[in-house]
Amino acid sequence: MDARSIIARLRDRHALTCDEADWFARGLADGGVTDAQAGAFAMAVLLNGLGEESRVALTLAMRDSGQAMSWTLPGPVVDKHSTGGIGDCVSLLLAPMLAACGVFNPMISGRGLGHTGGTLDKLEAIPGLVTEVSEDRFREIVREVGCAIVSATGNLAPADKRLYAIRDVTSTVESIDLITASILAKKLAAGLQCLILDVKCGTGAFMETPEKARALAQALVDTANGAGCRSVALVTDMDQPLAPAAGNALEVAACMEVLEGASMDSRLEVLTIDLVAELLVMAGVKDGLDAARRAASDSLSSGAAAERFGRMVAALGGPSGFVEDWRTHLPGAPVRVDVVAPRAGTVSGVDGRALGEAVVHLGGGRLRGGDPVDPAVGLSGLAAIGDRIEAGAPLATVHAADEAASESAVGAVLGAYRLGDGPVSPPALIRERIT
Repeated sequence: MDARSIIARLRDRHALTCDEADWFARGLADGGVTDAQAGAFAMAVLLNGLGEESRVALTLAMRDSGQAMSWTLPGPVVDKHSTGGIGDCVSLLLAPMLAACGVFNPMISGRGLGHTGGTLDKLEAIPGLVTEVSEDRFREIVREVGCAIVSATGNLAPADKRLYAIRDVTSTVESIDLITASILAKKLAAGLQCLILDVKCGTGAFMETPEKARALAQALVDTANGAGCRSVALVTDMDQPLAPAAGNALEVAACMEVLEGASMDSRLEVLTIDLVAELLVMAGVKDGLDAARRAASDSLSSGAAAERFGRMVAALGGPSGFVEDWRTHLPGAPVRVDVVAPRAGTVSGVDGRALGEAVVHLGGGRLRGGDPVDPAVGLSGLAAIGDRIEAGAPLATVHAADEAASESAVGAVLGAYRLGDGPVSPPALIRERIT
């Protein structure tokens, strides 16, 4: 077996066998496959596609190219993956809510990508907190707290890490087969029993159209189930930010308001409860979504989720009293400017991508790999679709490092909002459930 013959078979529309997938993944991991061969492989997959069996084979092969974890815990091991959006800080709520419900959540997360924020960047806005921990420490925190949100080790799905970098420079990022294998190889390497997938759709998402979002959601569910991990996907709205804030420390603050009961029935809270409920049912902890939603909601109202979040923060090096005094710990930007509506009207549309790019250009994301991130900058008080705004009232507040940055962001936010004259119904939060 060799790379040329595998590439030729894919070029000629033959299925990728398990043995071929294993061989190629090992070659990606140990350097036996060249960059040129990896690029040709990715282009063949992009142009011709993979059937479901081949996609499962590639996913499992990339998972097994490194060290896959296994757990011996007194409860189910589950996780969530989001395809990314603006103000999507669900992970910071979902992990402690699951732990409070008796479910273990070892969450391996990533940093900001493009116009979307990264869970690790948000969590690291908390002073002293570090997400790079040893595997032994990761296991210890999950066992003791019930959840931990950390960065991936170098030996987690190394074949995917190499192929992902090559896809970026060979215009093959868009392949649903390769996106699916990339997402699931890393998630399945964490040793999960169940996985909920939050596939974003709209102006702030990578999959902007319902057709593309549905196709990715179905591919993810079919592949995860085929790989032995029970899975459900929700296609959710990203035609506007999920939280009323975008930016690392500001999104942590939005989560803390949910955890302390100050932001009840927000879009962020409602979606997180639904995602937690799906996992509780899949894991066999609750019988039916209604009972599972009540359990998820109770984890918030009782303070149990907040307590778990505080324990996780302390275990990762953050302040031991963070939950009780979070406002004094989170960094704040020196410049705050309201973005005021030029006229009265109802918010009829939001360009989520433009808001995400505004945060990136404020310094809350990365224009180049390795750029430092300013945890304090971003947008808060974001008006939502359907909100009635009077002339001169704020659409959002810009948090910036200096006046020049704030002026640029104000213009970007104004350009991202559309105001209409009549009433506007907010978009449905959950567009579709895929099984």
